Amino acid sequence: MNDIHQEKVLVLDFGSQTTQLIARRVREARVYCEIHPCTMPLEEIKAFAPMGVILSGGPASVYAEGAPSVDQGIFDLGVPILGICYGMQIITHLLGGAVARGEKREYGPAKLSIQTAAGPFRELDVSEEQQVWMSHGDRIEEMPAGFSVMAVSPNSPVAAMGDTRRRFYGVQFHPEVHHTAQGAAMLASFVLGECGCRPIWTMHNFAESTVADFKRRLGGQKVLCALSGGVDSSVVALLLHKAIGSNLTAVFVDNGVLRAGEVSEVAGVFRDVFGMNLVVVDAADRFLDKLKGVTDPEKKRRIIGHTFIEVFEEEAAKVGKVDYLAQGTLYPDVIESVSFKGPSATIKSHHNVGGLPEKMRLKLVEPLRELFKDECREVGRELGLPENIVSRQPFPGPGLAIRIMGEVTRERLHTLRQADAIVQEEMRGAGLYHKVWQSFAVLAPVKTVGVMGDERTYEDIIALRIVDSVDAMTADWSRVPYELLAKMSTRIINEVQGVNRVVYDISSKPPATIEWE
Repeated sequence: MNDIHQEKVLVLDFGSQTTQLIARRVREARVYCEIHPCTMPLEEIKAFAPMGVILSGGPASVYAEGAPSVDQGIFDLGVPILGICYGMQIITHLLGGAVARGEKREYGPAKLSIQTAAGPFRELDVSEEQQVWMSHGDRIEEMPAGFSVMAVSPNSPVAAMGDTRRRFYGVQFHPEVHHTAQGAAMLASFVLGECGCRPIWTMHNFAESTVADFKRRLGGQKVLCALSGGVDSSVVALLLHKAIGSNLTAVFVDNGVLRAGEVSEVAGVFRDVFGMNLVVVDAADRFLDKLKGVTDPEKKRRIIGHTFIEVFEEEAAKVGKVDYLAQGTLYPDVIESVSFKGPSATIKSHHNVGGLPEKMRLKLVEPLRELFKDECREVGRELGLPENIVSRQPFPGPGLAIRIMGEVTRERLHTLRQADAIVQEEMRGAGLYHKVWQSFAVLAPVKTVGVMGDERTYEDIIALRIVDSVDAMTADWSRVPYELLAKMSTRIINEVQGVNRVVYDISSKPPATIEWE
């Protein structure tokens, strides 16, 4: 195991919607951590050898039948433990205290008065009230033996507690959310100060150790990588290129539904700048011929996915014997497959090469499976990846095909590409491209009446979709300046032939989705 993984923290998940945020805050303190379900066997916990344990929140009540719990042996590990919300209540419950339904529920902002500068509060100014975020209906009625009150709030006489001798702590609020002003500092105090972890989890160290590890493990073996031009696959390809050079073959497939200039941009960066062994496959006609007459969104997705696999397999056969397939699996995909009562039982495949590993019988290389998206971007910067790729907004695998409502034709693709290029140019010019989650144009399936000059027109509608989000699970429409929307509208109608109306999508997710199909 690499040195950067030696000093680590274990986050045990009790089903909270914000468990990933706990891990992200710990990583921001430059300490490695992993999320595992609260049902993780004690022997596996011992084998993981954490320097500290964090118990997440959760929706249950500890006294309810079937409430999630944890092996009580964690209290004998001899390492600091921090319980957050439900995690604090499970510590209380297992160590002999009492938890009960509170007279008042406490949701939203609260003022915290700290009484003891220890544990998560050891680096804070205890003379100042702290703004925190509460989300609980239960409360601590009686603390376990050895614990004392560390902080109070107006509705929580035990808003934080601790046993400083055993280094066990509990907080009733959520330090991981940004609504808790000093939450990141509290978690950093716990993992750096209380657990004694060194801040060695940096993306510079990750890149160096990963390249060294791949040189050792993959030396002399052939690896195939599907390169999309997005940040995930780009970082994977670059890590492997630095490790094994010409033994990596990156395949970039032009599926005909990419944005303007994308093929030349990707080829220019990876082949010309980095000297990568890159195969660019012009399969646009093949994809578009198969999409002819298709209007159903799911059918479009399936056709593009299956055709990609066909093309990729043909190119793989030309390379000759290949040992490994590289994929851009990120840590949230891994978490989703193991989370306690999580939303999915399998790793998502929409960012990866769906169906390929099993079908091609290749061993998988997943260099990014430990990283969050922001960490992946930082590795890209460490490797010298251009900022226009590192900071690129998410782009769907089916590309512009799901931003054209109805049939995908060459003419309609030309219209959308022009409009989308204007959106990208204006968002960058206004300094907003990197401040929103996604910004793009959609070609609607209807025409409307308009007036241009002295003539009536009957032409296409372009919809603008600009959203704010953190992880794409939820999203809200961006309140971009009216002046910017007006400029985009004017340019699109004037410069894109066949468009006479521009509308702005002001729906959130849910109930809508970010993409239109």
